[in-house]
Amino acid sequence: MRTTAVIIGAGQAGLAMSRRLTERSIDHVVVERGEIANSWRTERWDSLRLLTPNWMTRLPGRAYNGPDPDGHASASEVAAFIDRYSTAISAPVQTGTTVTAVTATGDGYEVRTDRDHWRCRAVVVASGACNLAAVPPVADDVPPGIAVLTPLTYRNPADLEQGGVLVVGASATGAQLAEEIHRSGRPVTLSVGEHVRLPRTYRGRDIFWWTDRAGILDERHNEIDDIVRARNLPSPQLIGSRSGRSIDLDTLADHGVAVVGRLVGIVGDTAQFSGSLPNICALADLKANRLLSRLDEWAAGAGLEGDLGPPERLPPTAVATSKPVLERDLRQAGIRSIVFATGYRPDLSWLRLPVFDRRGRIRHDGGMVDDAPGIFVVGHPVLRRRRSSYIDGTVRDSAELSRLLHSHLDRRVQVGVR
Repeated sequence: MRTTAVIIGAGQAGLAMSRRLTERSIDHVVVERGEIANSWRTERWDSLRLLTPNWMTRLPGRAYNGPDPDGHASASEVAAFIDRYSTAISAPVQTGTTVTAVTATGDGYEVRTDRDHWRCRAVVVASGACNLAAVPPVADDVPPGIAVLTPLTYRNPADLEQGGVLVVGASATGAQLAEEIHRSGRPVTLSVGEHVRLPRTYRGRDIFWWTDRAGILDERHNEIDDIVRARNLPSPQLIGSRSGRSIDLDTLADHGVAVVGRLVGIVGDTAQFSGSLPNICALADLKANRLLSRLDEWAAGAGLEGDLGPPERLPPTAVATSKPVLERDLRQAGIRSIVFATGYRPDLSWLRLPVFDRRGRIRHDGGMVDDAPGIFVVGHPVLRRRRSSYIDGTVRDSAELSRLLHSHLDRRVQVGVR
């Protein structure tokens, strides 16, 4: 079968690209291994809510218009929003279709699936950046009898054995799961590595109001000093809460969560933790307050001082001053489950092209894949700007990438490639 472009994935990024290609009269098909918004339906824990407020839930031509713009959508609400969007734009989606291989041909690419084979001139990889849990090698050393979970397999505390739980990773996911599991009555130990500390609200406004209005989310990928690092930073310690409450290591410790350093090894039944927690926390505190200073400067320059509360600074993370825990006997501590909230990675095993770096990451320049003209990526963190990490980043990313895709097709016509 032939079409001009194949979009792989029918989540927010794939459907945004479908809308843009339709606007440009580029015939295409969207293939999806499950249902529309499949990841939101099947790979999120029950209590998850977006970190971004509802007013940031935007796709090309459509935005949230409900009664709670400052609330935070659940995973099922996000799935419903995306599903309605697909219907509204009449996206040519073929669900229940798993891609098995994408290979180069003389005139473009072939996309093989378990249903059909497509010949096309362009491929948009919109299958997401969170298909697989990024679990560190230390997970292989977990003693028998202790359950190992990830955020892709965890749904709620009822999934866990009775007893203590070690949560590894303290980004948004790890912090939220540690709090939820602790509230279920289970003792929780949180192992902390590099993290991003942010207040939920600052000077009376949501932190995303600040980063949106101050232009921070619109910093482009080619303006960021270390783009590789930016794309691999953990998500900030935030929780989607209408109350505006913050979540950080001190609030978790106050609730009774035991905070330890980064998990560096497991020998027998003994978990070993780094003693660098004070340095890691000091760095997170420094960066958070540096950002708040930048926001204050922007507010002053924009003449908004009279509309906002007084400037504030986050206090140093107090838990980091405690005597570090370097070892813990898992069985003696009653730990029956370990949740590795250590990030995600895309599953691009079907992309049979020489487009990966030595760490297995796809090489691209703002979504244009290096060494593979006609292959585009959308829906990855900090793809074209910092905003790309969130749903509404697809609005501008899809506009720019569809233009670049269109230009690619035009160049092929000009050189006589059909």
